[in-house]
Amino acid sequence: MMHRLTRLPNGLSVATSTMPHMASVSLGVWVGVGSRFEAAAQGGASHFIEHLLFKGTRQRTARQISEEVEGLGGYLNAYTSEDHTCFHAKARADRFPALLDVLMDMFLASRFAPAEIAKERAVIKEERASYRDQPQHLVQDLLNESLWPGHPLGRSIEGTPESLDGLNRSRLREFFSANYVATNTVIVAAGKLTHAELIRAVTPFAKHFPTGPRPMCEPVSEAAVLPASLPRVRLHTKATEQTQLALGIRAVSRHDERRFPLRLLNALLGECMSSRLFQSLREDRGIAYDIHSSVSSFADCGDLSIYAGVDDDKLEQVLRLITAELRRLTEKVPPASEVRRARDYVIGQFDLAIEGTEPHMAWLGEQLIGHGKLFPVAHTRERLAAVTPAQVRAVARDIFRSDRLRLALVSPLKNAAHLVPLLKVG
Repeated sequence: MMHRLTRLPNGLSVATSTMPHMASVSLGVWVGVGSRFEAAAQGGASHFIEHLLFKGTRQRTARQISEEVEGLGGYLNAYTSEDHTCFHAKARADRFPALLDVLMDMFLASRFAPAEIAKERAVIKEERASYRDQPQHLVQDLLNESLWPGHPLGRSIEGTPESLDGLNRSRLREFFSANYVATNTVIVAAGKLTHAELIRAVTPFAKHFPTGPRPMCEPVSEAAVLPASLPRVRLHTKATEQTQLALGIRAVSRHDERRFPLRLLNALLGECMSSRLFQSLREDRGIAYDIHSSVSSFADCGDLSIYAGVDDDKLEQVLRLITAELRRLTEKVPPASEVRRARDYVIGQFDLAIEGTEPHMAWLGEQLIGHGKLFPVAHTRERLAAVTPAQVRAVARDIFRSDRLRLALVSPLKNAAHLVPLLKVG
């Protein structure tokens, strides 16, 4: 595989991963804007625009957009995150020019028709309500609000009913014009095509991209102390069969050198079936069906979150076991054999994740949006392989602190004050 990156004169970035052994091409248009770039009154704008770009252009109706891509034997989708939006498609390599034409038409000539805006506003409200009906989604929103109080990272990507009602055509177009500019956009392709082929195909469209500076978002300091006056436990009382638990800890940014030992720490803790939390809570005691941890990293901050679904009468026991494991990771250097297994797992998952054209396209897009450059595949493997057990313990001691712990619950419980004393690591 060969990776190449070109920055066109207007600031548009174009990158490829040539995979001549593949039959397909995966194409992505990545924009460095998401929910954390929105003011409160703009809440949900990025996600709203993601929907609208599928709803018709000056050349194609919404139906024609889907029919043309599916008529190629391909598919088309998109998603919005806190700090980027991605429109992606895949088809046979010989159908790539037609695939690009559809994506460019969506991006450059969407109509933002008032009737479609009204319909999609209703659809997004239904989508939001559907998520909030699911305890696993709701508890994540509650945890984000607790980890990032008063900050855009603490708000839902879908926005609120009130903010959605305020997003009319002129406000959406204004947000689009300010953020979806050439300097903030990356076009990435992975599969059976060359870099020169992609440059030739993109060049006629490049001159139509809006120009302007890259947008800025409200920063978060990694070291910022969470206000002591805010509750450490967020409870949403709901008639559920289980209590959904999410325990969050502010961590490090995607640029922090500690991100590599943090990845291994997460694998040790709860990322996989051999992890400490899975073995302790599910295999040894059988008190949780689902228990796992994950890491999120942004430009200036990050978090590590632990999730579990448990019976109400097991909640205190589960919290004690989780915090005991966090404490143990701060007190003792993990065995070299355990760190080696975690490293091999993470590197193996990384290798599997970039095996196909679509995940490889996503890997390139995430690097360019997140770091502004491409790293060789070997770079990630080498940095993970160099992590020592002492470094894993060091990052655990840096982030596993009682003042950083925040707990969110969706539960039949009426009160959760009795759980606050359990949120202690040291």
